[in-house]
Amino acid sequence: MISTLRRGLLVLLAAVPLLANAAPGQSAHDLVQDTTNRMLADLSANKAKYKQDPADFYAALNTIVGPVVDAEGISKSIMTVKYSRKATPAQMQTFQENFKKGLFQFYGNALLEYNNQGITVDPAKDESGDRTSVGMTVKGSNGAIYPVQYTLEKINGEWKLRNVIINGINIGKLFRDQFADAMQRNGNDLDKTINGWAGEVAKAKEETDKAAAKPAQ
Repeated sequence: MISTLRRGLLVLLAAVPLLANAAPGQSAHDLVQDTTNRMLADLSANKAKYKQDPADFYAALNTIVGPVVDAEGISKSIMTVKYSRKATPAQMQTFQENFKKGLFQFYGNALLEYNNQGITVDPAKDESGDRTSVGMTVKGSNGAIYPVQYTLEKINGEWKLRNVIINGINIGKLFRDQFADAMQRNGNDLDKTINGWAGEVAKAKEETDKAAAKPAQ
């Protein structure tokens, strides 16, 4: 079982992408800060219900997260050009859905175990371009501080999530490596790899568990 401390870190992967539609002109930093506050308030009010019905929680995550995560861009990045150019539109759509579903199921469970250890959004960085990062820290039950960095890109005037680095673990790179490895194991069967993506996300969660066991400070 993942320890409470590890769950405290994993929660951030699920938490910060809960970016409700940004107000016009809202900065990436303010979007993350405001959304984190709303998310924690909602979780506090509904945790008992969500624990009784995790499927309801996953559905809520999908409704909130889906429109603001650049699922298409992330999916293509994970597949890389080598495989995405061979995928049909139907295969890409299935992978996008499986990608989101895997995250909601595995990291949503961690989110339900969050017990107010403490989350802090770092000061804003330069957002003059179309790409920026927002840093956060989570305080573990033993007082250790764990860093998380989110990469956001401005797409059609709105900030969207593109990548996450948790305590030094680059999730985007981790997923790319795992996709390539899965393709090799599956004899370059794209459908088999896409349909088995939940298992690959489980492996990624194991990697972040290991990272969570090594506090940065």
